[in-house]
Amino acid sequence: MGARRFRWVLHVDLDQFLAAVEVLRRPELAGRPVIVGGRGDPTERAVVSTASYEARAYGVRSGMPLRVAARRVPDAVILPVDHPVYEAASAQVMGALRGLGTVVEVLGWDEAFLGYDGEAPEAFAHDAQRAVLDATDLRCSVGIGDTKVRAKIATGFGKPAGVYRLTAENWFEVMGERPTSDLWGVGPRVSKRLAAHGIDTVAQLAAADDAVLVGELGPRMGAWYGELGRGEGSAVVDDTPWVARGHSRETTYQRNLTTTDQVTAALRELAAQAHADTEAEGRAVFRVGLKVRYAPFFTRTLSRKLPAPTRSLEEVTAAVLDLAAGLEPGREVRLLGVRAEMVMPEGGTDAETTPVRGRI
Repeated sequence: MGARRFRWVLHVDLDQFLAAVEVLRRPELAGRPVIVGGRGDPTERAVVSTASYEARAYGVRSGMPLRVAARRVPDAVILPVDHPVYEAASAQVMGALRGLGTVVEVLGWDEAFLGYDGEAPEAFAHDAQRAVLDATDLRCSVGIGDTKVRAKIATGFGKPAGVYRLTAENWFEVMGERPTSDLWGVGPRVSKRLAAHGIDTVAQLAAADDAVLVGELGPRMGAWYGELGRGEGSAVVDDTPWVARGHSRETTYQRNLTTTDQVTAALRELAAQAHADTEAEGRAVFRVGLKVRYAPFFTRTLSRKLPAPTRSLEEVTAAVLDLAAGLEPGREVRLLGVRAEMVMPEGGTDAETTPVRGRI
């Protein structure tokens, strides 16, 4: 169907998706605290991918170290991540949503935007919930908005398994006094930078001087955050097949890397894996990135644009190792990651000049 602007945007989000899929596979786990992450072994370095609501009641959250989650919920069932099973379940969900006859923009395994032009968005939201439940036995929450921003944020108020509408009419009533960190796209770093200018709430962000935001966050992002504070943005839903902009490979090491030789060998392996992913698409690499997490838990990222796009493994690896020269010598490393950004199929060479898919 392509891209279309709609009167209403619905954001469909599967509730506790990975944990819910695991409970369907093992019905005896219903009602028990279930944690999915890594290889299911809390003695290894890994993080929580998702947790059931029963586990979340103990403070378990996505991204939390698995061993910490295990300490919080000693009787939790901890399961390994099973990508093929989740991908299959996701495909069923998206198929059910497409069966509603509207544009479906897939955001990931467990969420999507839907467009709707009718007079009864709540009824359509309930239709979406029933379609997903009938096809998969999975439950979802639906946010209704007049922009993607508002629809996405509305979903949180509908969880679990509910429907919530958030539009220009009730935006400030619902969101005005909430902290800026409650906005989709405002992380801890940005909220801290905003707070330095006395901008602590959504209403304050909405009313902030554009010059202040641009001065702090740059001309493009400063203006975007101002719009975000007002809940503004696109209402275009686009089902155009997503094209990967790059491929990343990273590894958390069970034992810290302590020597330069170990780091170099690990980066060569990761660079080869990321390069193989780009070669599978037949696309050249124009930028490489390096992620390092030092012990105990400090993360740094570096990136570099190549002199010219290349499909050479040697050139990609050399660029990654050049970035590694900027790492701090003598610090133990617990995680390394390599990213290879690719020339877009249309022929563009710089992702910075191409709008980010899903930017709202």
